[in-house]
Amino acid sequence: MSDLENLKTSLLAEIEGASDEASIEAVRVNALGKKGSVSELLKTLGGMSAEERQTRGAAINALKTEVTEAITSRKTMLKDAAIDARLKAETLDVSLPVRSSPAERGRIHPISQITDEITAIFADMGFSIAEGSDVETDYYNFTALNFPEGHPAREMHDTFFFQPDEKGERKVLRTHTSPVQVRTMEAQDPPIRIIIPGKTYRQDSDATHSPMFHQVEGLVVDKKAHVGNLRYVLEEFCKTFFEVPSVTMRFRPSFFPFTEPSFEVDIQCDRSGPIVKFGEGTDWMEILGCGMVHPNVLRAGGLDPDEYQGFAWGMGLDRIAMLKYGMPDLRDFFNADVRWMNHYGFRPLDMPTLFGGLSQ
Repeated sequence: MSDLENLKTSLLAEIEGASDEASIEAVRVNALGKKGSVSELLKTLGGMSAEERQTRGAAINALKTEVTEAITSRKTMLKDAAIDARLKAETLDVSLPVRSSPAERGRIHPISQITDEITAIFADMGFSIAEGSDVETDYYNFTALNFPEGHPAREMHDTFFFQPDEKGERKVLRTHTSPVQVRTMEAQDPPIRIIIPGKTYRQDSDATHSPMFHQVEGLVVDKKAHVGNLRYVLEEFCKTFFEVPSVTMRFRPSFFPFTEPSFEVDIQCDRSGPIVKFGEGTDWMEILGCGMVHPNVLRAGGLDPDEYQGFAWGMGLDRIAMLKYGMPDLRDFFNADVRWMNHYGFRPLDMPTLFGGLSQ
């Protein structure tokens, strides 16, 4: 019987020394598995006499029972210890605030918000959206828009020029979204009512200027468009965009190569405090340029200026975003500062509508 005693002592020591559930399972397989040490002893019972089975067989079965109970007890203890360790490692402080969802944490950039707001306003007036390439030819960026040779805008210090191609022609990063006006007139018969939001590029950088900035402009072409229509469209836009019941505007004569007559538009406001307030006060602020489309531009678009006329306007999206939402520095729009986005950004599900309101 000494061999059974030795085996029991050895197995109980292994069971006691098992430190985790994986190791106790290994002990179980080595002892009670198909080829385990206890199982091998049980296989010898068939070759024993009846008298030997009564004594030897009973001892082997007793060993199996004792080892099984020891393994079960140790396994239960190790499982409980593992659960305790996991609970300690995964402790959750329920007093902490609940983390917001990604949709709640995310923010829409103010430029995207402003673009959506303006799109909603002009869509309600019957305008559609037109887009064009950021890279333009000299013809569409300047010549077709009535910029004469030698105009300052064609100079290197204002415009980003590409290297000449094999034909000697130099493309540019568009300095305004106006090339889309000509391309639309070439592709679409009047009446035309479009707005054109997009990126533009000029060599300028300070608190109110950026080398890459955003513009939106509008174009209306038909047989009866006139300055009165232009004024009405701009007044309705400003009232809705700045969310005021009325605005007072003044049109000052100006010059743009692509419009004649041309105007700069001021809107009455109150600038006495840290935030510009529109629809009240006695101050004035210039917000956009506009005018009647120049006959040469209509001709470049394939239209007869004796039959059609139109008006156009343009403004900087970044600048009117600063005015509406009180942002002090244009350069912050492009710094990718999460803190700035958390403060000035817009919640993703707050879609601008004319009925639910345009701003937060």
